[in-house]
Amino acid sequence: MTDTPRPHSTEREPGPEPADTPIGATRRTVMAALGGATLGAAALGLTAVQATAAADRNSAAQAPAPAGPAADCVLTPEQTEGPYYLDLETVRKNITEGKPGVPLTLRVKVIDTTTCSPLPGTAVDIWHCDALGVYSGYVAGGSTPDTTFLRGVQLTDSTGVAEFTTIYPGWYVGRALHIHVKTHVGGTVTGGRYQGGHVSHTGQLYFPETYNSRVATLTPYRNNTATRTLNARDGIYRNGGSSTLLTLTQTGSDLGKGVTGTVVLGIDPDAVP
Repeated sequence: MTDTPRPHSTEREPGPEPADTPIGATRRTVMAALGGATLGAAALGLTAVQATAAADRNSAAQAPAPAGPAADCVLTPEQTEGPYYLDLETVRKNITEGKPGVPLTLRVKVIDTTTCSPLPGTAVDIWHCDALGVYSGYVAGGSTPDTTFLRGVQLTDSTGVAEFTTIYPGWYVGRALHIHVKTHVGGTVTGGRYQGGHVSHTGQLYFPETYNSRVATLTPYRNNTATRTLNARDGIYRNGGSSTLLTLTQTGSDLGKGVTGTVVLGIDPDAVP
């Protein structure tokens, strides 16, 4: 879909008594002799060997399945960059520039999927529209580089986390609410800008619909006249976007006071998508 702004116990037949059971021994004696895990099996008329095998199978069934790869160590799917990226690379934490909206503290953790370790010093580059669905740098399809709101870069700390102060994005025709993201590796910061290196991931971050619906009733979002597209109806979201659905925590009882969103990006720092 084009990323255009508004303009994821059956009983058994009794078997023979165990061969070493004394003649005349009662079934109760047999069960006591077998004991523990085989007691129930003897009650079903199984031999000691059958009872042991049954106990082993029961233990195996109850044992936890082998753990697969940790979620953090799975590559996050690539998604379209979209047409509204600007190569500003401005390093700053607060990217609101006074734009109104529900405050959002965004925490992006970057993991190296080849080592399952955090990636410090990785540049996380984000951009998104405002409450009314407008991107900075673009007006009616034309570029206006003099506006830079809701765009910025932060480097991950020693724990692999980059944090931004921004607002909950709005929406535009054809797209669910989202934030665009790139990660850059190998560059340096000079004069407040990230330079050099290479892009190792391009993707998008999404929001739970329970929050989207509530935010849409607040000012200034309720002034957005574009039809809001749900995550489930956004083809880009369906193509792997669910893996980057933000976990949101409300700051207080009033949603308007803000939320904190967290997400983990699993990347291969050597990749050049």
